[in-house]
Amino acid sequence: MTTSTTETNDVRESILANGQRIMAGKGFSAVGINEILTASGVPKGSFYHYFGSKDAFGEALLESYFEDYLADLDATLSAPGLNMAQRLMGYWQNWQETQSSLDCQGKCLTVKLGAEVADLSETMRLALKRGTAGIIDRLARAIEAGVAEGSLSVDDTPDAAAQSLYHLWLGASVMVKVVRNDQPFEMAMRATRQILHLPR
Repeated sequence: MTTSTTETNDVRESILANGQRIMAGKGFSAVGINEILTASGVPKGSFYHYFGSKDAFGEALLESYFEDYLADLDATLSAPGLNMAQRLMGYWQNWQETQSSLDCQGKCLTVKLGAEVADLSETMRLALKRGTAGIIDRLARAIEAGVAEGSLSVDDTPDAAAQSLYHLWLGASVMVKVVRNDQPFEMAMRATRQILHLPR
């Protein structure tokens, strides 16, 4: 890779990283391109060199976010020395810990942007759909593996259980912001244990 290519990638990644951090706090519509570029220390022309529009930036932002998220999820679901039930509960425990605070520092982009951008941009909605489908697919395979090893069980199919659990936690994340306490997560954790037939 040439130096110019490296610098190009660094600038693009800086714009995406700052955009993710800022938009996780303010939302998509409330953030202007200039605010992201100021935080990134690059001129306005650079934005349009990398992204054709704000929507194109939003799509790239979501794709980058889900790429990192899925890599972290893969690592969590393959952690050594644990059975699959323990790995899955670790995932939801981490979800609770990283999204309980009012400032989630870019870690809760699906919760922050999901409803907003799904109505604004079809390309961003599809990026969200692809990303969340990837999460649910990994959870379904993990649940299937947990059933096979005997560390958990479900009444429905692994795919249906994965969808129910992911939707449950997304809803809990929204309610945590509304009520400003962890009770929705505590209830989600209790329901998760019931769905997976795990002891409290």
